Amino acid sequence: MTTNNNFTREDIAESLHNEFGLTKKDCNFFVKDIIETLIAGLQKNGFVKIHNFGTFRIKRKSKRIGRNPKTKENVIINERNVISFKPSKSVIEYLNKNNEN
Repeated sequence: MTTNNNFTREDIAESLHNEFGLTKKDCNFFVKDIIETLIAGLQKNGFVKIHNFGTFRIKRKSKRIGRNPKTKENVIINERNVISFKPSKSVIEYLNKNNEN
C-alpha cells in the first residue's frame, strides 16, 4: 500500500495480484475496466447500484458564492455535477462490527 493515506488503483490491482495470482498487467486492466464501466453507468443512468456495496449517484450542485480561504475574497462557484455514494446496510453493519473490536 502507498505511504500516504490514499488507497489507489495500483493498491487495488496489487491486492488482486496477491489474492488471485493474476499478472499485475491483467489486474491493472481489470481495475481500469471496472472504473470505466462505473463511469459509463453514471453517464447513462445517473446512478450505479452495486448489490451489498452501495449506490453511486450523480447530483447537481447549484451555483453559489464561496470564499477563497487565502484571500477571503468571495468567488462564484459554478453549478456542476458531483458524485455521491450511499453505502448499503451490509457495508455499514460490517464497518460498525469491525469498529467494536
